[in-house]
Amino acid sequence: MKRILLFLALAAMAAACSTGNPVLNVSGGKIQGVLTDSSDVLVFKGIPYAAPPVGGLRWQAPQPVPSWEGIRVCDSFGPIAPQPGNAPGTFYGDEFYWQGTPEQSEDCLYLNVWAPARTVGKPGAKLPVAMWIHGGAYLNGYGYEVTMDGDAWARRGVILVTINYRLGTLGFLSHPELTAEQGQSGNYGTMDQIAALRWIRDNIAGFGGDPDNITVLGQSAGAMSVKNLLISPLSRDMMAKAIIQSGGGVGLRNLSPDNAVTQARYDSLGKDVMDVSGLKTLDAMRATSAGTVFDATNEYLAAGKGWVMFSPHLDWMVLTEDFDHALLEGTMAPVPVMIGYNKDDMGRLAGESVDRFCAIRDSMGFPVYEYEFLRNLPGDDDDPDKDSGAFHSAELWYMFGTLKNSWRPFTSEDYALSAEMLDAWTAFCKTGNPGWDAYKYDKPFKKEFDR
Repeated sequence: MKRILLFLALAAMAAACSTGNPVLNVSGGKIQGVLTDSSDVLVFKGIPYAAPPVGGLRWQAPQPVPSWEGIRVCDSFGPIAPQPGNAPGTFYGDEFYWQGTPEQSEDCLYLNVWAPARTVGKPGAKLPVAMWIHGGAYLNGYGYEVTMDGDAWARRGVILVTINYRLGTLGFLSHPELTAEQGQSGNYGTMDQIAALRWIRDNIAGFGGDPDNITVLGQSAGAMSVKNLLISPLSRDMMAKAIIQSGGGVGLRNLSPDNAVTQARYDSLGKDVMDVSGLKTLDAMRATSAGTVFDATNEYLAAGKGWVMFSPHLDWMVLTEDFDHALLEGTMAPVPVMIGYNKDDMGRLAGESVDRFCAIRDSMGFPVYEYEFLRNLPGDDDDPDKDSGAFHSAELWYMFGTLKNSWRPFTSEDYALSAEMLDAWTAFCKTGNPGWDAYKYDKPFKKEFDR
């Protein structure tokens, strides 16, 4: 067996060396990327940034990634977190997930890096870095959805990193036995995001990146995650800038961690959900399948107990205050922020809550830039009942430069708008200024993206 393993390791090393791409040392071992179709960008897919959170590590803080032998050729994405997904025939199912759902596994803590080929292996290059956090209501999504790609970012001189993190019941469950074991419980998905950010800080220089110039950005629940990282004592010192897309501003008590709800209340809710599924002890909860755990909320609903959603909350360790309080008290990370929304976005994720955030942030002397995405996406014109406009998540096609991946009949104007947005997003990562006037509480300015 040892000879077979040695042979396989040597074969992998030989295959890797034959490509001629640089080999990097990262936490856990050696890795090698592959060229994208652009031929001047290297992508490293499926790099583990923490130990698989399985068995006894289910509902634990992320642990260091185990070491591996030989060179890991990063040419395929890792499994995604277990999730219900978006079914075909639904709006988002048809818009973004028509290709199907990738392999799901609790072993999901992987990230992906796109970097200019010329800088990989050159720590002195010090390129700006961006860490993308996907949305999906803390229940769905992954870091390499059809909209998401770092090729256009790397060609503009910004290293893009996208991540997976634990979702739903596996990512955010609180329970009395977990709190007794750890001093708090829940927020495991948030801890994953922090672990990924720490991995970037520790390893990105090898890709040519600057660990002191990391922009954390996200959309929807990913944007709310960015807000959490801006205020968490475990992460607020690890980023240089932040971009908040369709995540709202201030006054979102029903969408953000609320200090009026205690850890004990979250524990009680988690226990109720697990009890309905017959999982009455922590040992039983960890011994059962991931699918059983993930389906527990559906059983709770079916039992007439009501709808439940597990998401980040104040636990006084990972999150010690709510977002509004941190903003007003000045304990949020003192970094430039770019924040915006789409014309046809969801409720209070747009408009006044964002304007108020910008005014408060400017009054404290911190640079803040506001935008609104106005473009009505093409393809619905022949069916007025399906006129989706500038809907929630529509901007993703544009700011990642992935219009070619969509079924929609995008025009030259759409491609020009995409280039404009890519230039703005990457400029902000480089300099802290996306190329338009900062918002001033006495002279508000909002950049509009349309054609």
